[in-house]
Amino acid sequence: MSASPDWHAHDSLTKQRAMASMPFRETVRSGTDPDQLSEALSTPKAPIKVTAQGGTSIAYHCNFISLEDVGVADCSYDGTIHCQREGVVDKIAVFLPTAGNMTFSGGGEPIYSTPGKGLILESGHAGSSSIVGPRRHLCLFVDRAKMLTRLGHMFERTISGDLGFHPHFDLTAGPGLVLQQLVSNLHSGLSRGSLLQRSPVAVNALCDAATYLLLEACPHRYSDQLARPAPAPAPRHVKRAIEFMQEHVAELQSLDDIAAAAGVSIRTLQQGFRQFKNTTPTAYLHEIRMLAVHRELCESGGSQAVADIALRWGFTHLGRFAGEYRKRFGQLPSQTLKR
Repeated sequence: MSASPDWHAHDSLTKQRAMASMPFRETVRSGTDPDQLSEALSTPKAPIKVTAQGGTSIAYHCNFISLEDVGVADCSYDGTIHCQREGVVDKIAVFLPTAGNMTFSGGGEPIYSTPGKGLILESGHAGSSSIVGPRRHLCLFVDRAKMLTRLGHMFERTISGDLGFHPHFDLTAGPGLVLQQLVSNLHSGLSRGSLLQRSPVAVNALCDAATYLLLEACPHRYSDQLARPAPAPAPRHVKRAIEFMQEHVAELQSLDDIAAAAGVSIRTLQQGFRQFKNTTPTAYLHEIRMLAVHRELCESGGSQAVADIALRWGFTHLGRFAGEYRKRFGQLPSQTLKR
């Protein structure tokens, strides 16, 4: 269904419901006013300015559903529309078009979104876009930091930087078709009081399925590594060392302490971590502490200072900590604190 000019302008509906274990928000916007479409598409960190090209009329209907770190949308547009974005979005956006064309422009060659092809855009890859309607697409938005964390769990090590997704993938068969069906089911199941809202376990399962399908089936910088056989299970002394680190994460720990708890020499401990975790014991402990800081920043509600939280978890050089945190999570600790 394409957007129709006879839709009532200024029609705006925002619904907020409490799901059993997750924040949930549905926002429906439709109309013909470019300024109201700007408001609908903008985020606090990345405002968007919408203009109608050539003085022609436009129409739109957008239904956005936001969960904690995943969002889905069903959007349709009529007319020729230009969107200019400022700032950087901390989401990975996946467009699943069923009609019409859309073009994204950034620092390099234009990227085209057409029916039959999915499109993955990482943070900051497109500063402007143009829509030639009638256009309709589903969208999946995944928090970039969450995607990196899930990939890190698959590798059992820290992942940072861009994932380097190849922008296009096939929607007519295989994983692309499955992804489109997953997103469609997730959106329809959550919109306008549908039954899926009553089953947060099912919602989480669908969100996880969509996220892992992207990581496992869409080519990116780590695809070759994911295709390799999984490493052998870590030996007992490595597991004992990890358990000791997690139990005493807020305490000052030396390599001597960790090796003694694992019952092996420092050299054996280091070899075990290199072979089975592709890292060092010190780096592994650093990652555990960084995740602890991130979790506390997310949960503090702004009631504590970044410096106090960082110091509590053993980060004494605040400038270096902020740089490492941004590399790990894609934003400054102060930005996490304000979310």
